[in-house]
Amino acid sequence: MTATALPTTEDLRTRARAALARVGVTVEEGGDFQARSPITGEDLFGLRAATAADTEEALAASREAFLAWRTTPAPRRGELVRRLGELLREHKSDLGDLITIEAGKIRSEALGEVQEMIDICDFAVGLSRQLYGRTIASERPGHRLAETWHPLGVVGVISAFNFPAAVWSWNTAVALACGDTVIWKPSELTSLISLACTRLLDRAAEEVGAPRDVHRLLLGDRTVGEKLVDDPRVALVSATGSTRMGREVGPRVAARFGRSLLELGGNNAAVVAPSADLDLAVQGIVFAAAGTAGQRCTTLRRLIVHQDIADTLIARLTAAYQKLPIGDPFDETTLVGPLITPQALDTMQEALVRAQAEGGKILAGGNRRLTDAAPRAGYVEPVIVRVDAQTDVVREETFAPILYVQTYETLEEAIALHNDVPQGLSSSIFTRDQQEAELFLSAEGSDCGIANVNIGTSGAEIGGAFGGEKETGGGRESGSDAWRAYMRSATNTINYSSRLALAQNVSFL
Repeated sequence: MTATALPTTEDLRTRARAALARVGVTVEEGGDFQARSPITGEDLFGLRAATAADTEEALAASREAFLAWRTTPAPRRGELVRRLGELLREHKSDLGDLITIEAGKIRSEALGEVQEMIDICDFAVGLSRQLYGRTIASERPGHRLAETWHPLGVVGVISAFNFPAAVWSWNTAVALACGDTVIWKPSELTSLISLACTRLLDRAAEEVGAPRDVHRLLLGDRTVGEKLVDDPRVALVSATGSTRMGREVGPRVAARFGRSLLELGGNNAAVVAPSADLDLAVQGIVFAAAGTAGQRCTTLRRLIVHQDIADTLIARLTAAYQKLPIGDPFDETTLVGPLITPQALDTMQEALVRAQAEGGKILAGGNRRLTDAAPRAGYVEPVIVRVDAQTDVVREETFAPILYVQTYETLEEAIALHNDVPQGLSSSIFTRDQQEAELFLSAEGSDCGIANVNIGTSGAEIGGAFGGEKETGGGRESGSDAWRAYMRSATNTINYSSRLALAQNVSFL
């Protein structure tokens, strides 16, 4: 299905200007750095990119602000995050508009992303009163051993286009509560939402009396990000993007003994067991595989189905795919919007050619849509490809709505197939068998950072730490105890006795 007619680029430009104005952003147009919408594939505004001097000034200002912010009591720091959350609630619709315009997300997903931002602010406010250390039993009489946690420094956040605001908020809300300052280098593809988020945080800082430079935004290309990666004043670089990017960022940060938090590629799989509730499975699979036009790091890319139910499940998935409304993401009936760029479409089509050359068979989808209405945009039908083996292209992440389907006989075989990829982000199993579910979640089951039962691979909540293993980078953002990545620990020994006792009964002097 194709949804209703697309808006014009002028329509989108007007809508973006209105949302920005309500947030308090005045766009200074005329630069050679372009804001663009994948809805029409055309440019919206020319923006000014950060210069080398701008980047240097931001680094110096952020470091200076940190020296004051780190001494602000953590519950007071939480007040800044609380106010940011209130402003996000107030401007939820405006921010959702900008996400749809720049990232092409359907309306419900765009609003869902803003809700994630609100939720992480709530989480971080509570966290500001729970930055707990430990008291440790000392082997020496009259001594107390303790662990304390302190702010780390300037945090550089490099974010991707597909969650252009949520990933920033995961890092920023937690970092600010922990006493860090933040410099944000967003994707070049999502500048407008970045300007809006920054204005709201600036306003929150003004209203609660926080240092003006606790947060800075730097728009620009990869040279801006490289400066954050290489500068020793940046204590932590949190980078979200491709594995290729992570291979560059990780070693460069490590070379200066900095810290990096990497959220990289995912090649996520779901196992569907014979006992699965197929109604539940179809719903979970279709959203996880086709939602966000396949452009989530947690998108379902591989489906491993028991051979006894494969034909039935594939028939149901094929029928569902043929009914997916594709088109204008502002249309409430649309479920699949555009790919982010024409290059993303080219990459998808190249992967399909490879998959067929390696023995795969396209069962549904793959045709381009709306080429007359938006020749520069990338609307395409989500694809199901039946494969007999986990070939090279299946083991790679293609950031597009391609679902590879293969079969298995035993659960051990399914888990082996599941784990036999370089990435390790998200995973799921559909089963009513508790033994199968527990095995999948155990140490000999999924090797991913996220493992689910009877839901798809997408849709993580902010309360749980988000991240993965292997080439996914090993980082953890958002909930649980991910806050520790944004702080430094100190081990303290306090002698409240009248004698000096050395550890391990060492005698000296």
